[in-house]
Amino acid sequence: MTEGILLIVDDEKNTREGLAQLFSEYFDVFTASQPIEAFKLMDAEHFDVIITDLRMGQQSGLSVIDKAIHLPNKPICIMMTAYGSIETAVQAMKHGAYDFVCKPVQLDKLEAMVLRAYQERKASKTTTIALPRLSNMLGDTKAFQAVLERLQRVAPTKTTVLITGETGTGKELIAQQLHQLSPREAKPFVPVHCAALPDNLLESELFGHERGAFTGAMQRHIGLLESAQGGTLFLDEIGEINATVQVKLLRFLETKTIERIGGRQIIPLDVRLVCATHRNLRQEVEAGRFREDLYYRLNVVEIHLPALRERKADIPVLLDHYLKKFSKENRLTPPQLSKDIYKALTDYDWPGNVRELRNFAENMVVMNAGKTLQLEDLSAKYLPHSTTESIVTTHEKSLLMSALAKANGNKTEAAQALGIPRRSFYRKLEKYNLK
Repeated sequence: MTEGILLIVDDEKNTREGLAQLFSEYFDVFTASQPIEAFKLMDAEHFDVIITDLRMGQQSGLSVIDKAIHLPNKPICIMMTAYGSIETAVQAMKHGAYDFVCKPVQLDKLEAMVLRAYQERKASKTTTIALPRLSNMLGDTKAFQAVLERLQRVAPTKTTVLITGETGTGKELIAQQLHQLSPREAKPFVPVHCAALPDNLLESELFGHERGAFTGAMQRHIGLLESAQGGTLFLDEIGEINATVQVKLLRFLETKTIERIGGRQIIPLDVRLVCATHRNLRQEVEAGRFREDLYYRLNVVEIHLPALRERKADIPVLLDHYLKKFSKENRLTPPQLSKDIYKALTDYDWPGNVRELRNFAENMVVMNAGKTLQLEDLSAKYLPHSTTESIVTTHEKSLLMSALAKANGNKTEAAQALGIPRRSFYRKLEKYNLK
C-alpha cells in the first residue's frame, strides 16, 4: 500500500530501476536520469523523499538538493555517492541533505534510512505548530532532530520540563524555544542562573520578601517567580539549589502559590517552570543531595541535549553559520577553510560543545579575516596527534635545511646558528636522512 511520493535521480538505468522496484511497495515512485528532469518533476509533484546520486556526468546531485530545500513542501533528501569521504558528507549536509550513503549501496540500510526519515516526517506533520529555527540552534542529524521534535510536542503544553546535557550544549536556547512556541510567548521569559547566586540570596530572588523580613530588607521585593507571572521561569543549574529552596519550590509546584519571605499573604501564580542541569539528578537523589519528590515534579518531560561529539555531521553547518555571523557583525571577510581543516574540526571532540565551537569561529574571523587557511594554521589542540607530529617534523626539517643552506653546507656553523649542540644537530640530520 503506497502513501508517499518518492523521486529517484540517477544516470545509471540499473540503479534507477532497482531502487524503484525496492521502494514501490511503500511509495509512488518517479525517476529521473539527470537533474534537469528532476527539476521538471519537482515543479509538477510534491515529493516526500528524494534520493539522488552525487555525480551524473557533468552535473551534480547537489543542485537537486538545492532546489528541493527551497520548495514549499520541503522533501527529505538523501545523497548517494561513490566518492564516500568527509568532504562529500560536509557538502551534502551543508546543502540540506538528511543523510548520505556510499555506493555500492547496501539496500537494506538505504531502505531502513528512507522509511525512518519518512516516518519522522509524518510525525512532525501531526503537530499544529511549525518549528522555527533559532539562529543558534542548527543541526540536521538524527540526534538533534529528535530533540527538536520532542521540544515541538511539549512546547504548547503547561508541562514542567527538565533539560539535561553537558555544559555548552545550548540548554538555555532550548528553554527560550519552549517559551517562544508556547501560548505564553507574549508573557515574560525569566532566566535564573542558580549557581551564580548565594543560597540566601537565591531564596529571596525567587520568592521575594517583605520589608523587615531580615536585616537589610528596607522595602518589599517582588521575586522572580512573581515577575514571570503568565510566562516561563527558567532555572538553570537546578542541581545547585539548597534544601530550603527545594522545599519552597516543591510547594509552589504542588499548590501554584508562594509566600514572600517574612509575609503571610498567599499569592497564586500561573508560571511554567523549565529547569536545566548538567548534573545527573537521579544520582544526586541517591546521594541525598536532592529531594526525590521534587525530582519527579521537575522531570515530567526530559529533553536531553546530545554533546557535539555525538552529532559530528552538524559541525560543518554550525561552523559555517558562526563564521558568517561573526564576519557580518564585525564587517569582516570570513576566512576560507581548507577541506583538511573541516575534516580535523569534524574529528575533534569539542569538550566545550557548541559554546566552544562558537568561540573558535569568532576567533578565526577576528584573527584571520580574508585569509585562506590550511591545516598547519590550526592550533595543535584541534589536530590528531599524528598530524601534529607530521607538522612539527616538517617544520624542524625546514629549519635544518635552511640553516645548512645559509652556512653553505658547514654543519658546525649551521648548528651554531640554530643554537643547538653539534652532536644534537648531527643526530637530527641522521634522523631525517639529511646528508
